[in-house]
Amino acid sequence: VSDSIIQIGNAGKMTLKNGKFTDFELLVTAKTVGNGKGEIRFHTDARGNDGYAVALSNDLENPQWWTKTGSLLSVRNLVKSTVKKDEWFDVRIKVEGKKIDVAINDELLVEYIEPSKPYRTPENTSKILSKGTLSLQSNEGIIEIKSIEIKALKADKALIDSQLAEAIDESTDDIIRLHQANFPVLDYHVHLKEDLTLDLAKSQSRKYGINYALAPNCGIGFPITNDAQVVEYLDKMKGQPFVQAMQGEGREWPVTFSKEIRDQFDYVFTDAMTFIDRKGNRTRLWMPDEVFIDNEQKYMDLIVEKIVMVMDEPMDIYVNPNFLPDAMNDRYDEFWTDERQNKVIESMIRTNKVLEINHRYKIPNKSFIEKAKAAGLKFTFGTNNFNSDFGKLEYCIQMMKECGLTAQDMYKPKMTE
Repeated sequence: VSDSIIQIGNAGKMTLKNGKFTDFELLVTAKTVGNGKGEIRFHTDARGNDGYAVALSNDLENPQWWTKTGSLLSVRNLVKSTVKKDEWFDVRIKVEGKKIDVAINDELLVEYIEPSKPYRTPENTSKILSKGTLSLQSNEGIIEIKSIEIKALKADKALIDSQLAEAIDESTDDIIRLHQANFPVLDYHVHLKEDLTLDLAKSQSRKYGINYALAPNCGIGFPITNDAQVVEYLDKMKGQPFVQAMQGEGREWPVTFSKEIRDQFDYVFTDAMTFIDRKGNRTRLWMPDEVFIDNEQKYMDLIVEKIVMVMDEPMDIYVNPNFLPDAMNDRYDEFWTDERQNKVIESMIRTNKVLEINHRYKIPNKSFIEKAKAAGLKFTFGTNNFNSDFGKLEYCIQMMKECGLTAQDMYKPKMTE
């Protein structure tokens, strides 16, 4: 279909009646009109039911904000849309053997290999590679289609065998379970490092099925030190498939960067690990030679006092929460009494802050998370990676399960365009 525009609206469907495809490459040029939302289904039946579905959604206000354009729904949901509503974009879906690729405007966003025993919940049992026809659907509002091209492919056994050898074992994979449960799968706290380049971050994100938010370190003595450098950084990140976050460093960051510049990020986070102690010493809690403890209980009260003060800074998310120095960390639960926990939570409620569950340091503890949930706080999952090998949010997912967190408990980034 080409040289004409097809409108699909009012929850309508357009299904290719006579096509039966197993392996193929599909190119669709589409537009979401206003807040219109739809999907492209493949390996579906003649009525457009069942099969895999690729999302068409650029609505920034959608309550289900983790299913943007290009999502392989319930298998690899995408948090960030690389295209905008009311603009034409190309969707390329390639199914070859056991592998599904989804690209938007030639940017590869999904690389999913279906294992020999895929994990599927009862409501997702039809999301399995098989064969069938194609369907373009509007779930809300209007979707416009300018062109559709499809080419049949053929995968040989050797290719399929190599793909299966590379596939993730979904019998033990928590990430596919989050996608199947329609839970936002986002690591809100990732830093590019010498060994984690932009291209590797893309590849690793696609491999694991975890969306990444990239955060430059912004502050005096850090890679980004002024507004002009923020603008330069964000210009380089335009069109990239990552949420854009800012980490404010030290206690000077709120005056080092203007509000106008800070607001260009999807959100801002900071921690309370840097402060001046009662003797005037500059303290970085993760560095033992900068931690001077005379009385542990009084030092703990100082840490709580500094955390409460940080809540008045113009940030969205409190990260590396309730961190303790090495000299005290072996008695974490002992120092974090109910009274101290309540002081921090009350300050977060007062200033409308969000709590990170941090995989790297395995903090905060379960008690604090349960109190925070009961108080109505929102949460993020973050690794705060040291290098390119930073896991798959294991501690965060453990706490999600043990504390009963749901998708509604997770923080929605403002998602600047």
